[in-house]
Amino acid sequence: MLIEREPAPRRSRWASGVIPYKQMGYWRPDYEPEETDVLAAFRVTPQPGVEPEEAAAAVAGESSTATWTVVWTDRLTAHDNYRGKAYRIDPVPGTEPPQYLTYIAYKLDLFEEGSIPNMASSIIGNVFGFKAIRALRLEDLRIPGEYVKTFQGPPHGIVVERELLNKYGRPLLGATTKPKLGLSPRNYGRVVYEALRGGLDFVKDDENMNSQPFNRWRDRYLYCMEAVHRAMAETGEVKGHYLNVTAATMEEMYERAEFARELGSVIVMIDLTAGFTAMASMSRWARANSMILHLHRAGHATYTRQKNHGVSFRVLAKWCRLLGVDHVHAGTVVGKLEGDPASVRGYYDTLREDVVRRDLACGIFFDQDWCHLPGVMPVASGGIHAGQMPQLLHHLGEDVVLQFGGGTIGHPMGIAAGATANRVALEAMIQARNEGCDLIREGPEALRRAAAWSPELRAALEVWGDVSFEFESTDVPDVVNLPTPVAF
Repeated sequence: MLIEREPAPRRSRWASGVIPYKQMGYWRPDYEPEETDVLAAFRVTPQPGVEPEEAAAAVAGESSTATWTVVWTDRLTAHDNYRGKAYRIDPVPGTEPPQYLTYIAYKLDLFEEGSIPNMASSIIGNVFGFKAIRALRLEDLRIPGEYVKTFQGPPHGIVVERELLNKYGRPLLGATTKPKLGLSPRNYGRVVYEALRGGLDFVKDDENMNSQPFNRWRDRYLYCMEAVHRAMAETGEVKGHYLNVTAATMEEMYERAEFARELGSVIVMIDLTAGFTAMASMSRWARANSMILHLHRAGHATYTRQKNHGVSFRVLAKWCRLLGVDHVHAGTVVGKLEGDPASVRGYYDTLREDVVRRDLACGIFFDQDWCHLPGVMPVASGGIHAGQMPQLLHHLGEDVVLQFGGGTIGHPMGIAAGATANRVALEAMIQARNEGCDLIREGPEALRRAAAWSPELRAALEVWGDVSFEFESTDVPDVVNLPTPVAF
């Protein structure tokens, strides 16, 4: 990027040498985005001395067709069509060094149909390492319906998943096996059995439980599925265990998934660290084999958490819905993991709703029509317990999986009692809600009434009732500081 300290004579767009991106046509404040454009909102922090319009133009250029110098081969293309166009800049008040929200439009021709790797390589490729940009964050995307329809989306979606499980009218309950590493296959299976017979719908492998020397995947699958079938026979309910099929190669992933299917599992699990291509391939396999596909967002916070640099989780949520998973971890609001209530609400709407309207208070920068692509079931996991059930139901709604790992397995009366405490708490809150109870104001008292007849819930409240994780969130929508963007 050329940093001009003093005004310089304007040169021809096609003059050889180095010309500012702004003059090369990537800054277009007069551009009116089309309905078929992909729109991106970036948070840009320019280096000192770089004007915001030039920084915005550089982001648009380096994420589409530009390089550092004029190239004559631009004339061999429909260059105005293929250029990214920075069309709006809004300063973010109160930021030091100054930050700017930059809106960029991309023509649909720039993206391969049905390919998240291609879209990601285009929009967040080299540009994040650009020297003249001090920090850069992709806040949101508007994906036009024409591109949405090139993806198949979740293998099943929320409605069909409930039909497969025969569970309606309440959140689903799960737990992560703890400790996540170190248990032998047989002891691992025992945890699964106790939790399922106590009242949970699911138990899961954690993100780093793959096939270590102390717990090889085939042995674990056998013991876990024995536990699932025994619990189903005892309770008369459909149960499942998220068998993590993440592996070093796709061949190994398919082998593990096929074995899980042969054992009668209704669900398999993958990690985000497997990559977008592996995730899309497993989505196609899950659809063809009538298996629910759970995604653990392992590693996401390495690039989603910081407010000024990286990629917002709302973008990741959109990509996961497009390439197709049935579940994805999306925050808890009240747990041990990062999650501002407004931001989490935006994530959940992005995953579940058919049409999501622009809502700056929740960090949503654009209207998004999903064109009836099935919804993804959000998963709340990380430091939650039965005592938080009123807040969880209030904030997260009904179409969600509530996963209590330590809040099940750490129960003083044992694992099955921990599962029972969670099930009683959930059903008490659902009944209270259906009777018109205000969950925030009256829910805790309804929970105490249920605990009077449930020793399992009473013990859970005595141990964890006052436990909370009160830390300031790092990623909070700054709606109070932003002008209202133009609607598209």
